[in-house]
Amino acid sequence: MHPEYILTLACPDRRGIVHSVSGFLAGHGCNIIDSAQFGDAQSQLFFMRVHFALEDTAISDGNLRDDFAELGGRWQMQWQLHDARHKPRVVLMVSKIGHCLNDLLFRFKSGLLPVDIKAIISNHTEFYQLAASYNIPFHHLPLEAGAASAAKQLQEQRVMEVIDANQAELVVLARYMQILSPSMCNALKGRAINIHHSFLPSFKGAKPYAQAHDRGVKLIGATAHFVTGDLDEGPIIEQDVERVDHAMDPDTLTAIGRDVECVVLARAVKWFVEHRILLNGHKTVVFK
Repeated sequence: MHPEYILTLACPDRRGIVHSVSGFLAGHGCNIIDSAQFGDAQSQLFFMRVHFALEDTAISDGNLRDDFAELGGRWQMQWQLHDARHKPRVVLMVSKIGHCLNDLLFRFKSGLLPVDIKAIISNHTEFYQLAASYNIPFHHLPLEAGAASAAKQLQEQRVMEVIDANQAELVVLARYMQILSPSMCNALKGRAINIHHSFLPSFKGAKPYAQAHDRGVKLIGATAHFVTGDLDEGPIIEQDVERVDHAMDPDTLTAIGRDVECVVLARAVKWFVEHRILLNGHKTVVFK
């Protein structure tokens, strides 16, 4: 079976990029399996994702990367070449609400999510048995709301030690109810995804579904986004909504909202590990 790769790139938008990339791959014995591209008229940037098989056994992985680096330099590309069969290493973080954690673990175990979950980190102990049932290490690193800055710094240092020890390529905040410090956000830039209800900024704080019920909303939803130092304002990856009505109580809204959160987060994680998400300033390009 031929090795497969996924090439992602972003560069200034000019005529001939697709021709140059496809010509390079053809000249190096590669067969394109699928390809997607997008030119952003506003940023004047071009984005591309190519999934291909390397069919020429005389060309090594190193040859491919070295030769493409020369082409990438000519086009001022920011590019990455990924082994398509590699399952990215993931660390999950959670507090006391476990529906997203449970959903991700099920999708991982059933083969629906091509990841390697290396650890679960929590500031509470509620889900250590769930982690054990999947044979995944559970790290209880307590941090209470309003903790002193020194305690928060020490706890985040321990969190980063777990993340670094597992060489995590993605960190998922699966309802981890703590605000990350700017330094931690910076350390995880581009590789940490958060999920929250779509009511922000209209319904901030505790019990957002109860607030939404009091206002008689007709749509509820969820948003998955990259983590940044600006709380809940990172580049959006995926959103979805469900219609609700006046007959539904807050518990029903919460149940519906949690289902949406699970689906939206799972999509975002899957697209990330399949290298379908490219950053475009404060936005994302998602090749579905």
